[in-house]
Amino acid sequence: MKLTVIIPVYNEASTFRTLLERVLAVPIDKEVLVVDDASDEETVQQLKAAIASTAEGQVQLFTHPHNQGKGAGIRTALRHATGDVVIIQDADLEYFPEDYARLLETYRRHGARAVYGVRDLSDRSFLMRFGNNFLTWLTNLLFGANLHDMETCYKMIDRDLMQSLNLQSHRFEIEAEMSAKLLRRGVKIYEAPIGYQPRAEDEGKKLSPLDGLPALATLLKYRLNLPEETEIEKIEQALLGTGALGVILLAFLLKRAAQDR
Repeated sequence: MKLTVIIPVYNEASTFRTLLERVLAVPIDKEVLVVDDASDEETVQQLKAAIASTAEGQVQLFTHPHNQGKGAGIRTALRHATGDVVIIQDADLEYFPEDYARLLETYRRHGARAVYGVRDLSDRSFLMRFGNNFLTWLTNLLFGANLHDMETCYKMIDRDLMQSLNLQSHRFEIEAEMSAKLLRRGVKIYEAPIGYQPRAEDEGKKLSPLDGLPALATLLKYRLNLPEETEIEKIEQALLGTGALGVILLAFLLKRAAQDR
């Protein structure tokens, strides 16, 4: 079974070389597709140097002329994927490529089409942990799922299935779009524990609590079966303008309070 590892990169000069070395060291048949999302010059030089030191054809590099976001990077690489299974790998060092084997074992054992890596979020800030738990709860509520970490980067998905999802997202809401479309199709998502070492914003973390609203809007877009061309910004405006966001948050808080009794 061949694995396609997709690595979207934006300004990760300090981590990319180490990350790539760890990915290549994993003893699994794989191809590595790197997408540079218009990074700064230092990162570009690191990318070129790191890839030049690998065997020919071992790593493919694609570039965006201007910054488009993580989702756009995934979509670019996905067009070139040839493996049996695809996994997304952030270019920082928060996730552990050594966990590929555990995810693949779960994938094979269950005859799965999708496996999510579940993180221990106890070391994350309160706001980021709250946002992750809220979006996972909402995903389960809207789609009848039982996920524990919808926002995880480590989504291992059958390549044909993933290419058929017709992904549209440009930024971090790609995680919500993938999950919503899998669940709407009735795909059972299996889970396996993974390692996780969160970094702070001053260490280069790009995801922020503000990215929660586009993810929420994306979940609603696909739950309501709105046309693909529906702009999530309009859904965000509707949520804020009608007070619906507050109602959803209140429902989540009440549920958590009931669980804590």
